[in-house]
Amino acid sequence: MTLTPRLDILGAALADTSRSQMLCELMDGRAFTSKELASAAGISPQTASVHLKHLQRAGLISSLRSGRCLYHRIAGEEIAQALETLATLAPADHLYRVQQRKGGKAELLVARSCYDHLAGRLGVALADSLNALGDLIPDGDQYTPVPSERWMKLGVHLPNGPGKRPFARACLDWTERKHHIAGPLAKQLLTHALASDWVQRQTGKRGLLISATGLGAFEQILAIPSEFLSEGAA
Repeated sequence: MTLTPRLDILGAALADTSRSQMLCELMDGRAFTSKELASAAGISPQTASVHLKHLQRAGLISSLRSGRCLYHRIAGEEIAQALETLATLAPADHLYRVQQRKGGKAELLVARSCYDHLAGRLGVALADSLNALGDLIPDGDQYTPVPSERWMKLGVHLPNGPGKRPFARACLDWTERKHHIAGPLAKQLLTHALASDWVQRQTGKRGLLISATGLGAFEQILAIPSEFLSEGAA
């Protein structure tokens, strides 16, 4: 018997459009019921339950019962990172065609959550700006934050010393094909952006809307021109 990774199990789990759509819905880090995921994939709840069991057996999602509802979510940060990286290999031209249609608006390209951190044009712009301003120093596939008042304005509390895992690391963005920031630092950024109403979640959509307050904050604190992000504005 040859000891090789069972990529065939993962391949079989991903080789279905409905399962892929449900995984993409779960990539924003929230937990959803079978009915909600069925609606996102355009299939019946019964069919969704069969697909979700397949994904769970492959180790891609986990499930938790709360009251009468069974909730599903991505099995962990490492799974989300692998899926986002894998997505960079897939064609994305269909997203841009949607954006170019008359009246089309693909907020997913401008701002979204990648598990527990910001992604899309906004996520990459944050990484680029923090690098340019000297608040983040690239160090291989990680980032070293430099203490400054800017972090307080962004709702980020820097650690006193090294932790068990990188505080900030690079995550290849699916649509931008450049790196955004992941890790505990990026999680704090998203949490603060949501709490401050800089970005807003949408019902039934993974894309985030950027509020007028958010456009102003990102421009004032990080020198990201509001016109650059206005396509995803609320």
